[in-house]
Amino acid sequence: MIEIGLAGKPNAGKSTFFKSATLIDVAIANYPFTTIEPNVGIAYVRTRCVCRELGIECGKCVDGWRFIPVKLIDVAGLVPGAHEGRGLGNEFLDNLRQAEGIIHVVDASGSTDEEGNEVGVGEHDPVEDVKFLREELDMWLFGILKRNWNKIARRIHLERRDPAKFITEQLAGLGFEEWMVKKALRVVGKGVHEFSDEDLKVFAKELRKVRMKMVIAANKADKAPDELIKRLLSLDETVIPTSAYYELALRLASKNGYIKYLPGDEDFEVLKPLNEKQKRLLDDIRAFMKKYGGTGVQKAINTLVFDVLGYIVVYPVEDENKFTDSKGNVLPDAFLVKKGTTVRELAYKIHTEIGESFIYAIDAKRKVRIGEDYELKHNDVVKIVSAK
Repeated sequence: MIEIGLAGKPNAGKSTFFKSATLIDVAIANYPFTTIEPNVGIAYVRTRCVCRELGIECGKCVDGWRFIPVKLIDVAGLVPGAHEGRGLGNEFLDNLRQAEGIIHVVDASGSTDEEGNEVGVGEHDPVEDVKFLREELDMWLFGILKRNWNKIARRIHLERRDPAKFITEQLAGLGFEEWMVKKALRVVGKGVHEFSDEDLKVFAKELRKVRMKMVIAANKADKAPDELIKRLLSLDETVIPTSAYYELALRLASKNGYIKYLPGDEDFEVLKPLNEKQKRLLDDIRAFMKKYGGTGVQKAINTLVFDVLGYIVVYPVEDENKFTDSKGNVLPDAFLVKKGTTVRELAYKIHTEIGESFIYAIDAKRKVRIGEDYELKHNDVVKIVSAK
């Protein structure tokens, strides 16, 4: 399952974002370090189910929308100097290394300072928070590299090791792949034994850029001055105006039967009579959704998974004519795989033995045989034929 980290300074609304995406009860309060231990829950990406295209009912989607689980990790708030162990920095950064992608929850309203303490709306520049997280991650990676760099460089030089391969081995556990290290080394453009501290910082920054893909959730956008939202949107980043508070209100209202709403919808339908306070809140939420095309929570998750990390959805089946598994369940599984994944690699994801005994596959939509090197496309439905 894909793991997504929720990052940001204290009191930016990470825990509210987490609860609105997972409906797990977590501590939510307007003071720093509400979250001490990481909260881990299941959120979902939303995608059009292929059943509508095929003209069948799968029973696995809601109004034609398929919700596919991803793991969400809400870690402790990050404060300046975290890479040196300040605050809960070491724990924060250690928890983040598990994540394949990061949603950086930023207080777009500028109503909390760099430490997460409350100030007046617009008194803090949220653009500084975006820069700050990048710099903390860069310095954290620099610190890891710096500790053993002389030894690493010496061994590469004396033992004539492949630099990218050897450095990748040294970074085991941080999720780096050899191609990432090669790309970062090319940017520096020097032999590793020639690296100065500044070169090492550039190397760390490039590693972060290629490994820690990120979406900015410009949270508290419901009370943010327009000029701050514009400043965030002008960054060379993927920025989604967001109100986790509004999303949570909608999720709870839907759960209690007051409205009809699916996460990611751009509007909702009222189902029960409301009191004046409830009407006012829902009117405010509707105006926000109209302005931004939703609350931003589901959009942030979807954008990270599909657009930034490059995932697609595929549906393995055992009967290519009925689109079912061996028990007759229609389109029982939806797999998230990276663009470029081959059908044989999908076989390994389903089960190692199926991958090892792979013979061929069938494109269930077109009813044609496909080979092991066929690159899967979004909403492909495939039957894998193996010797097992």
